[in-house]
Amino acid sequence: MFTTTRLEVRRIVSADYDAMFAVYGDPEGARWVGDGQPISPEDCSRWVDVTLANYESRGYGMSAVTLREGGEIVGFVGLVHPGGQEVPELKYAYAPAHWGQGYATEVAAAMLAYGEREFGMTRVIATTDPGNLASHRVLDKVGMVDIGTHVDEDGDEVKTYEWRRG
Repeated sequence: MFTTTRLEVRRIVSADYDAMFAVYGDPEGARWVGDGQPISPEDCSRWVDVTLANYESRGYGMSAVTLREGGEIVGFVGLVHPGGQEVPELKYAYAPAHWGQGYATEVAAAMLAYGEREFGMTRVIATTDPGNLASHRVLDKVGMVDIGTHVDEDGDEVKTYEWRRG
């Protein structure tokens, strides 16, 4: 799909299941994702299937983030439409061993540019837990604007950021 200085972002393939489960099934890695609980093996398998279907229907979805040197999967990033929402949402998660290296910022900026260039996206949102200060810094750095906090349908507080084509 695209490369950055240190990373390559490519479509997920079925063989990525183990790497995806390693990130989203890890309690520390899943802490800031969704409800904060690790994903089950069955849900991970379904997520891979949903992602493959999203490529067919939309042309995009979650993607694997790999090191350019060596090809190790360090995390996942994507533009998705959770629950069928109209506005695409930037999502990402990285294995805790790769936190703090600037990968999220590097790839988030490139993913927004990719969405604009390849799919004509003019608006993208991102949602975070209000306590996830690291993600707030990432989203600020890539030019997303904090548009407020609300309570979602599960009763959880969610902070929303927005990017609009400049």
